[in-house]
Amino acid sequence: MFVAVVIPVYNERDLLPRLMARLDEVGPPRLPDGTPVRRHTIMVDDGSTDGSDAIAAEFGRRDDVTSLHSRQNQGKGSALRRGFQAALDMGADIVLVQDADLEYDPADHQVALNPILTGQADAVIGTRFLGQTHRVLYYWHSVANRVITLASNMLSNLNLTDIECGTKAFTRPVLERLHLRENRFGIEPEMIAKLARIHLPSEPLAPAGERVSTRAIRIYEVPISYAGRTYAEGKKIGWKDGLRALWCILRYNLL
Repeated sequence: MFVAVVIPVYNERDLLPRLMARLDEVGPPRLPDGTPVRRHTIMVDDGSTDGSDAIAAEFGRRDDVTSLHSRQNQGKGSALRRGFQAALDMGADIVLVQDADLEYDPADHQVALNPILTGQADAVIGTRFLGQTHRVLYYWHSVANRVITLASNMLSNLNLTDIECGTKAFTRPVLERLHLRENRFGIEPEMIAKLARIHLPSEPLAPAGERVSTRAIRIYEVPISYAGRTYAEGKKIGWKDGLRALWCILRYNLL
């Protein structure tokens, strides 16, 4: 089993070494029988201007890390799309998203991956609102998040609590069918809209030429901890991203 951890990076010079130290401390996820999986980290620097690219490149010298760099900042979505393709090219069986800012703890990787590793899920969405520890921050951000999630649920017919959560994981067959377009934070609602439409073969090993039945993918939601940042601490998402999220919900669910 090969798990790729994709980390989009933009101007996180101080936190990136701490994140990698935390990943090393936690260690790779384990299968139900206790066997550790093979884990490879893919850092995608999105045109950082604070030296994060050099730090990522240095980590890329490790055998278990690949470092990619874009000359211009294009957004989280662009970095994720590039990281996802790199993971597929490497032959990853599962891909997990980890933000570089440590708002999400790598210690939750095992919890996030368990539904996939036990064969129950094809995709996992994290949630910050179902019982785990989280830092108390902006009230209106939480209101906006709930409105965005409600709108997404109404059009996708999924019952999620936090579509904007950065922790997401996919099996290879799902990721191969997840054709994404958004360059910035709009990729979060785009992923949910497209996940709701993906179907996989019910019988992957059916004889060639035989008509194969399909099934909707199995999406699980798992609670994760959250240590959100303030804008003074480097938080990057803003109200314009909220408006874009609503537009993406309409665009990718209805068009």
